[in-house]
Amino acid sequence: MSLAPNILFHIGTFPVTNTLVTTLVVDAIIIALVVAFRAGLSLYPKKLQNVLEMMYEYFYDSTKDVSSKVAIIYPWVITFFLFIVIANLIGQFPGFETIRFFAAGSGEEGVPLFRTATSDLNVTAAFAVISIFMCHFYSIKHTGVKNYIGRFISFKMFPIFMFVGLLEFIGEFTKVISLACRLFGNLFAGETVMSTVSSMCAFGVPLPFMMLELMVAVIQAIVFAMLTMAFMSIMTDNH
Repeated sequence: MSLAPNILFHIGTFPVTNTLVTTLVVDAIIIALVVAFRAGLSLYPKKLQNVLEMMYEYFYDSTKDVSSKVAIIYPWVITFFLFIVIANLIGQFPGFETIRFFAAGSGEEGVPLFRTATSDLNVTAAFAVISIFMCHFYSIKHTGVKNYIGRFISFKMFPIFMFVGLLEFIGEFTKVISLACRLFGNLFAGETVMSTVSSMCAFGVPLPFMMLELMVAVIQAIVFAMLTMAFMSIMTDNH
């Protein structure tokens, strides 16, 4: 696996990569799930409704436990989790990355048409930037500009609080790097390991690694969603 995604073709000057194609597939799956859930909504729930309601209750209750502003935080938490967990899991389907696309300059073997979206740093970095940006947006909206600035600039107990504010300011940038690189690193490493193991032995041996990757796929989605929840809760707290 290459670190950068493969470019399939260009629309004007815009490059369409295999991770972008996978992202659109994940979007389509989420929309289909929502439509199917809405169409089958019943007082006597079936499997899909049961699963989605369990997921809804888990994240809603978790958000409610840490913040009183559950109405604004929860939609972001569940959205990040849904997209990331589906994007992670879809890449574990056998043969997912063996479908080839033959573009100009791709050679006789072509390039993979699909690649796990979260194994692209561009995707995970975009998630991280959106997550932290919304944390700051809601902080200004719900605590006011004065309290928001006071998180980073304070002349109380000078220079201790000023130094702490500087650390907090730097910490906001490290949050973006941490969120982006944690998700990307875990998924890219997993994809690389699976590719290497599968090339050595196609049957039996890859199975334990596949099980591990399935676990990592779910855990990383939960971690990203929970960290977003924690960051938003802290930033929207007046104290």
